[in-house]
Amino acid sequence: MKYLLVSDIHGCLPALEKVLQFYDREHCDMLCVLGDILNYGPRNSIPEGIDAKGIVEALNKRAKNIVAVRGNCDAEVDQMLLDFPMMSDYLMLVDEGRKLFLTHGHIYNKSSMPKGNVDAIVYGHTHLWELTLQEGTLVCNLGSITFPKGGNVATFMTYEHGVFTAYTLDGTPLKQEII
Repeated sequence: MKYLLVSDIHGCLPALEKVLQFYDREHCDMLCVLGDILNYGPRNSIPEGIDAKGIVEALNKRAKNIVAVRGNCDAEVDQMLLDFPMMSDYLMLVDEGRKLFLTHGHIYNKSSMPKGNVDAIVYGHTHLWELTLQEGTLVCNLGSITFPKGGNVATFMTYEHGVFTAYTLDGTPLKQEII
């Protein structure tokens, strides 16, 4: 199964549309949305192309192929609009025997690891993409497709057969790691 992982959309439809085009072009099977979906948040400027209703429509069309978690900017009203569950703080994805801990990053992250054994922790929140090994666990920070920080470009990742690949918003590969 091929997963596309994205975080921190923050209501920006044009950025999400680029990700969904990649999803279709690369024949991904599942979209993992790791929080901060509709709201741009009080720390950010209003993004160009903000369209919460458009985001809802685009994602609801794919609801059967989406798993999601809640971000710190997500609210119960967002769940009322979205046709897939997204209010959990984390979920464990097991693929080919590998355990991937998916979360937004405001509770669990590389400085606050989940209890138990996981092969990878996957999150966003800081808007700083990262793909590094830390004490036997792969740390995958997806960055943000809307508000990249620290001089980074907008990013998302894929996961397939134990391989994580980070991409720029235009689909250019940045880095690959195997677990």
